[in-house]
Amino acid sequence: MEFSIKSGNPEKQRSACIVVGVFEPRRLSPVAEQLDKISEGYISSLLRRGDLEGKTGQMLLLHQVPGVLSERVLLVGCGKERELDERQYKQIITKTIETLNESGSMEAVCFLTELHVKGRDIYWKVRQAVEATQASRYRFNKFKTRKKEPRRPLRKIVFNVPTRRELSVGEKAVQHGVAVAYGTKICRDVANMPPNYCNPSYLGEQAKELAEKHDKISVSLIDEQQMADEGMNSYLAVVRGAKNEGLMSIIDYRGANDPNAKPIVLLGKGMTFDAGGISLKPGEAMDEMKYDMCGAAAVLGVMNTVAELNLPLNVIGVLVGAENMPDGDAYRPGDILTTMSGQTVEVLNTDAEGRLVLCDALTYVERYNPDSVIDVATLTGACVIALGHHTSGLLSNHNPLAHELQNASEQADDKAWRLPLYDEYKEQLDSSFADMANIGGRPGGTITAAAFLSRFAKKYNWAHLDIAGTAWKSGKDKGATGRPVPLLSQFLINRANNESNDS
Repeated sequence: MEFSIKSGNPEKQRSACIVVGVFEPRRLSPVAEQLDKISEGYISSLLRRGDLEGKTGQMLLLHQVPGVLSERVLLVGCGKERELDERQYKQIITKTIETLNESGSMEAVCFLTELHVKGRDIYWKVRQAVEATQASRYRFNKFKTRKKEPRRPLRKIVFNVPTRRELSVGEKAVQHGVAVAYGTKICRDVANMPPNYCNPSYLGEQAKELAEKHDKISVSLIDEQQMADEGMNSYLAVVRGAKNEGLMSIIDYRGANDPNAKPIVLLGKGMTFDAGGISLKPGEAMDEMKYDMCGAAAVLGVMNTVAELNLPLNVIGVLVGAENMPDGDAYRPGDILTTMSGQTVEVLNTDAEGRLVLCDALTYVERYNPDSVIDVATLTGACVIALGHHTSGLLSNHNPLAHELQNASEQADDKAWRLPLYDEYKEQLDSSFADMANIGGRPGGTITAAAFLSRFAKKYNWAHLDIAGTAWKSGKDKGATGRPVPLLSQFLINRANNESNDS
């Protein structure tokens, strides 16, 4: 898909299709009014006849509008003008792209980026339009023998900006949007792979492919023997019952002007299948436990975005690859594990395994002397109960880092909400036999899981994103969402902008 930016009058556009908005009740947007004047009232007469009311998502495709150079004009219902918000805007863009794909228009000039969206500037509107366009065109059909494709799909779209002064802003928005959308696609592709293909070794292969594409990336793989040498006994306990060996993939991007600048570390939980171990999960929807590696898939996607944008940062992505299976050699409830940090953990439930691999990874990354560490994990079902499927959970030991991530989530419209991490929650992890238990009971399950991880993240600024409710969808739209690639990409873009301003 090709994207570009233009600033021009609609009557001068010679394209397969022009896209303009109509508000309720049958109220033309300024650009639609211009086309109506050129066509001597042709569009407004159609609206008076009741062909389009302007409700959100309504579409009316017109052919050969009098006086208009373009072959088609697509009228898009935008709802009530004063109520147009971020969610409606993205829905409108998505429906527009779906309609254009079916219309046979292989190119289009879109004026919807000129609509007023409360609190959002032209950069946001163009970038979100790019990301929504790519998301709407996403299909995972790698394993389908019959692939249904549009006969004449949309191949090129031009987003119009109101004035020439905004061309450079629009072009930057396209650049960022394309990179974030591609990182999101990588995340979705890897996460949607079936577990008989996607195992920890597969994650390592994807990391190496990334290094082959980008000169600033190098990759190292930490296998089970190296983990044993490091004393990563908690990680090794989890993978003991699986045929596929655990593998930690380290993706090292060096883009900062100072090669020794402290890196930002992203840790992604990569449980390529989670059967629950001895504490076996129920059979219903267990197939969706292939998505327990969405944290690692997201880190892989973000690392690609960082490299595509050539951000002036040092960033290390860690894919914490493992499988959690029931086996004669699997770890058990009641086992006590000595972690890499030296702290001991009593296992009360083997299905709380993500924190047991992440805790050793959190200790491992201390060697990089990181500026900050962010782990991303489909960690707790409790997060789905707390925040549903719309918002990721955010917990942190450092207020400024938490605020940065919260702000980035709002900028990227990839929502996250901060939960507390008070000492009282940590008491729920008390164990009679070890330094801590791996679960703290049902109350505040998302918080106690983060409280467990926080005990291994005391030497740096740390944040935890629980994406159990946002990483994938079930039902008829089943599949990975690619979140939180936009959030983390925005966080790093903001950091890069700060670096540029400081230098």
